[in-house]
Amino acid sequence: MLTGISLTLVILGLALIIVEIFLIPSVGVVGLMGFFVMLFGIFRMADNFAQGVIYFLITLLATGLIIYIGYKTGHIARLWNRLSLRDKQKNEDGYVAPNLEYQNYLGKRGVALTLLRPAGSALIDGHRVDVVSDGSFIPKDSPIEVIAVEGTRVIVNRIDTH
Repeated sequence: MLTGISLTLVILGLALIIVEIFLIPSVGVVGLMGFFVMLFGIFRMADNFAQGVIYFLITLLATGLIIYIGYKTGHIARLWNRLSLRDKQKNEDGYVAPNLEYQNYLGKRGVALTLLRPAGSALIDGHRVDVVSDGSFIPKDSPIEVIAVEGTRVIVNRIDTH
């Protein structure tokens, strides 16, 4: 039995799904709520459970047909191109990957160019390197040693000179 409330629930569920896709991508929470509201509206329209299943299957078939037509006409591809990032980050445009040769600094000594609290800069083998102390504050111009390298993170420790 088609009632205004049932039809409103189906439309509200569809609207929540559209909001999920286009406005607020919320890891599927709003879309899932929309699906269940729409499903409840569909089953509420039916006189019995079997009729509700039939309505649901018709809805799935119609949705599949719309998606297929959108795919064949290219509308889905255009939509996907608007939603996805197509730009490439090229070196000539200023995008430079971090130097992965930091392992070479392991065990080397240098001097803190800035106050390390805990991050700062150090001079190691004549190169300025962004470093992180092992958790302690290291004053500027203090001798340091690289004690670990984790990816692009260079961890240093202060060397006691006395």
